Amino acid sequence: MDTWKFYDITHHEHVVCNPTSDDKLARLVGLLRLPAKARVVDIACGKGEFLIRLAEAYGIRGIGIDISPFCIADAQKQLQIRVPGAEVVFRQMNGSDFRPEEPRSLALASCIGASWVFGGHAATVGALSGIVMPGGWVVVGEPYWLHEPSEAYLAASGVAIDSFGTHSGNAEAGELVGLEFVHTFVSSGDDWDRYEGLQWYATAEYARCHSDDPDLPEILERVAKAKAAYLRWGRDTLGWAMYVFRHLATAA
Repeated sequence: MDTWKFYDITHHEHVVCNPTSDDKLARLVGLLRLPAKARVVDIACGKGEFLIRLAEAYGIRGIGIDISPFCIADAQKQLQIRVPGAEVVFRQMNGSDFRPEEPRSLALASCIGASWVFGGHAATVGALSGIVMPGGWVVVGEPYWLHEPSEAYLAASGVAIDSFGTHSGNAEAGELVGLEFVHTFVSSGDDWDRYEGLQWYATAEYARCHSDDPDLPEILERVAKAKAAYLRWGRDTLGWAMYVFRHLATAA
């Protein structure tokens, strides 16, 4: 079935498509203190919530990039409802293909929960650090292992052990490319439970209302498998955090 249809169904109830809380996202927005008209890009922006909040708070000029047509449609709808005059656009495209109009012209570049776009966390931090101005922000959301995962969990989830690193390693990735690590917002068990639980709820509601969808058996099977892996191993094995870096103003 279509990948983006699957994620649109399973994330129907989500405002933010990551295991974080409304409070943590609000605190992140408040921390950034962007000037009016600051140029911002959010790669794999999902439903656009982060970018829309930045527009509400600071009047930024922003671009949201996502490959999902469903997410782009949701983001455009919310933008028109909440800040219709904002200088924000959403584009359906592969995030790794994005290039700013001018080199190092962005006050903030983010990729929250989609490092696969660039081939991993370190590559994501490196790519974003190359497009922000000195003093600009880089924000990345990424999982990390709480402890070494069991072979059973890796097999059940289909995740390789080298897909993720440690919490400290995620922070150090920015420092290795000349960024200053200044803050992190670490997700709790409750954040994870809400993120996963809303997928189960949304899937059950979809199945109740769309019993004739030929893709439904596959959807139910995939969600059931992920639910079992999360409940048995994942909740106690995988962490997630948003990492906030700043480009050193003295850097070249």
